[in-house]
Amino acid sequence: MILHLPGICLKEARNTIRKRFQPRNQLNPLRSYLRWAKANGKIDEQAEAAVRETFDQFEKQVVGELDQLEITLQEFANQPGVTTFPLSEAMLERSLSLTYERLDLNPFDTVLLGAVLTRAADLKAQEAEGELFFCELDSDLQPWDKHGNPKPALKQLYDNARVWVYGDFAMTSHERPEDWQR
Repeated sequence: MILHLPGICLKEARNTIRKRFQPRNQLNPLRSYLRWAKANGKIDEQAEAAVRETFDQFEKQVVGELDQLEITLQEFANQPGVTTFPLSEAMLERSLSLTYERLDLNPFDTVLLGAVLTRAADLKAQEAEGELFFCELDSDLQPWDKHGNPKPALKQLYDNARVWVYGDFAMTSHERPEDWQR
């Protein structure tokens, strides 16, 4: 199995990881509770010091990992079985044509969809063996809504490209029906 990853996704991942996983965002509410618990006699000074030290170690560990994020992403992109590809003119042209569809996507998602559909067509043209899957956590690019109802325009695009979409990276959501064409 080969993972085909639009290179632009690495940039988006970097930004998302940096934003969402700042240790202070997670620790500040816990540190506030810790101060309250100590001030109100819920924990003693020794327990408070031990918890505070644990929080500080956690924060140092996460900050260290975030400092290495670019290296981690590059190592991931260079793993066997991972193919990172740049956006091509054909992908950008496809994304432009998608702006005239009734998709209600933001510009980045439109470009990503254009990249996925064009890459799928390229792989099919090369007669690459195997099935094509798109694993996508972003509900905007999933061909179903939050209630599991199909989004007809997106579903048709993926079906035409013969790409099955999963809503997770374990490829366990939305099992393919027996009659689905690859």
